[in-house]
Amino acid sequence: MRKLKFLAGPGVLLACLFSEAQVTFPVNGVADPRSGCYAFTNATIVKDGQTTLNNATLVIRDGRITTVGANAAVPKDAVVINCSGKYIYPSLIDIYTDYGIPQPQRPQNAGGPGGFFAPQQFTSNTKGAYGWNQAIRSEINAADIFAVDDKPAKALRDIGFGSVLTHQKDGIARGTGAFVTLATEKENLAVVKEKASAHYSFSKGTSTQSYPGSMMGSVALLRQTYLDAQWYKGRPTKEGVNMSLQTWNDEQSLPQIFDANDKWSDIRADRIGDEFGVQYIIKGGGNEYQRISDIAATKASYILSLNFPATQEVDDPNDAKYVSLADLKHWELAPTNPAALEKANIPFALTTADEKDLKQFWSNLHKAIEYGLSENKALDALTKTPATWLGVYDKVGSLDEGKLANFLITTGPLFNEKTVIVENWIQGDKYAVKEDAWTNVAATYNLVLNTTGGSMNYTLDVKNSTTANVIGKDTLTGKFSYDGKLVKLSFSTTPSRRPGSQMGQGMGAGRPSGSKQWGHLAGYRRGHIRQPTNLDCDIHKSK
Repeated sequence: MRKLKFLAGPGVLLACLFSEAQVTFPVNGVADPRSGCYAFTNATIVKDGQTTLNNATLVIRDGRITTVGANAAVPKDAVVINCSGKYIYPSLIDIYTDYGIPQPQRPQNAGGPGGFFAPQQFTSNTKGAYGWNQAIRSEINAADIFAVDDKPAKALRDIGFGSVLTHQKDGIARGTGAFVTLATEKENLAVVKEKASAHYSFSKGTSTQSYPGSMMGSVALLRQTYLDAQWYKGRPTKEGVNMSLQTWNDEQSLPQIFDANDKWSDIRADRIGDEFGVQYIIKGGGNEYQRISDIAATKASYILSLNFPATQEVDDPNDAKYVSLADLKHWELAPTNPAALEKANIPFALTTADEKDLKQFWSNLHKAIEYGLSENKALDALTKTPATWLGVYDKVGSLDEGKLANFLITTGPLFNEKTVIVENWIQGDKYAVKEDAWTNVAATYNLVLNTTGGSMNYTLDVKNSTTANVIGKDTLTGKFSYDGKLVKLSFSTTPSRRPGSQMGQGMGAGRPSGSKQWGHLAGYRRGHIRQPTNLDCDIHKSK
């Protein structure tokens, strides 16, 4: 018996070890049991808004950070990536999205509230043991309807985001939000926290029910639902099962996020919360700076969009007369909104919500910084703050050991307007953003083209990773790219000239449009000759 027990011990241990490595989903193809271990060396690592490590190393294994420090040891099995001259930041977090969530659809031929021709709908048409009003959708769980969506995920990754809070933006009570990464993994791997938040608004959304039909009605419905839910806790037998009220009660322990979207509605929402002992995280409307004392008095935390108003058309007097002074002042002062909350010590996070074009996110953020927002506060508002509110700071939000390997590699300080995001790593997987920026190619080069008529020498002034000037008899601006192996240069063979002017013997004169020529690049910087790169230069000539 003793021998049997002795043999069983290691057997049980091995079974545990094997079960730790197993997954329940079948592998499509040949399984790769190797661990992914990478060491990023010689980098400036910004762990969080307060801690920066110079010439440091970040080590990740199996999608998590294992080591970070100035003197971190590099494992023997690690793939070493030299990040000299590069910066590493935590990937950003967006706390207010509907990424991967089906867009709510209003039923066809549904009449709006108070419509002249549509019949009034007084009762809910939602099937099941739910509440009496369709705008109360507390039973919706974002994790149940979430699906990885590559296109919007890439758009968010390309501007630096690695994880988001997502929920369905429909109704007065909108159910729970799920915290997910932007990895292109299966949903079960992308979901970090199934129920991370509960969501509310004053908008009835796609509900076809006639009530509520006004702001007053929305406020009344919210207050009535709080009272009904408190009464329902006693499980009255006459009520039966009300899944809307049951899930409402279950969600009260989660962070409560309210989409107010205006300074006055911010205050309305806070007063409802005060009445029922709830402290909302309020999504503002961008005009909180106009009532900053009242906003501070709410003691709430805020989610701020960077969707600043567009420039008003005032050149034409006929257009200018429709633009009010209030609109002009808001256009001028809207970028000060984040700085105003920072100055008033009001906690806030930033979001891409309401942005018409995600590509404008960084230019708008730079504008907010120009108008007074500090860079450290901006970083916290996109990393630590939302992660802390949602209870996931042990997983994301900074570069600490044990957290998910979600980080950015950039060419410089993140908030510098010239900085480029090179790669965005999410859960230990690399997502290339602009890898041609990995090598700093900005310099002046000699460009030699070998043509049928002999060698032609030019000066190539590379401004950045996308633009270069070709200097011969004329200076031509071209598109430039370098992927680490091949230089590609595209430019017009002749400069623009006035109609009727003589075409001189410019670069490539007499060559057919669209033809290719091959040459070599030999560079020099600040007057010192560099070793020739011996790279083929693919030159596309266009009209």
